Amino acid sequence: MKSPAFFIALLLLLWTISESAPGQNDSLKLVDVDGNTFSTADGHITILVLTTQAGIDKARAAGDRTPDFCLGNPAYRMITVVVFEKNHSKPARLILSAIMRRRLESDGHRLQDRYDKLKIAQKARGHVSAVADFDGTIGRKLGMEAAAGLRTISVSVIQHIE
Repeated sequence: MKSPAFFIALLLLLWTISESAPGQNDSLKLVDVDGNTFSTADGHITILVLTTQAGIDKARAAGDRTPDFCLGNPAYRMITVVVFEKNHSKPARLILSAIMRRRLESDGHRLQDRYDKLKIAQKARGHVSAVADFDGTIGRKLGMEAAAGLRTISVSVIQHIE
C-alpha cells in the first residue's frame, strides 16, 4: 500500500498540471549529460526536479513516485537538474558528468523493472535524463537561490502552450 505522502505528491502533481496556464512559463533549453537537447516549448509536459548533490536521493524518490500514466507516454517527461553549489574545473566536470551517466544507467535499470511490470515495450534508459548545472544558471532561472545548506528538492511542472 502506498503511503499518504505518495498520494499527496500525486495530487499536487496533477493539480499543478491542470493549473498550468498559457504564457505563465518561459521557454527553457536544456542539454543533459548524454548530450540530448530539450526545450520546454516543444509541446511536452516537462517535470523538472531541481536538486543539489546532497538531495539526489530525494530526487530519485520523486522519480519513483511518477504516476504510471506518465511512464512511456511521449507527452510527459521528467528531467532532473543537479545544481552544483561550487565551481568545478573542466576535468572535474567531465568526471562528475560520467558519474551522473553511470547513475542514470542504474536508474534506467530500476525503471525498466517498472516498465516490464506495466508491459511498456520501450527502453527505460532513454527516458531518464539529468542535466548538470555547473554554474547555477538553470537553478537561478527557475528560482533556486544559491543558499548555503540547501538540501531539498524543487519540482516544477512546465507545460508551454502557444
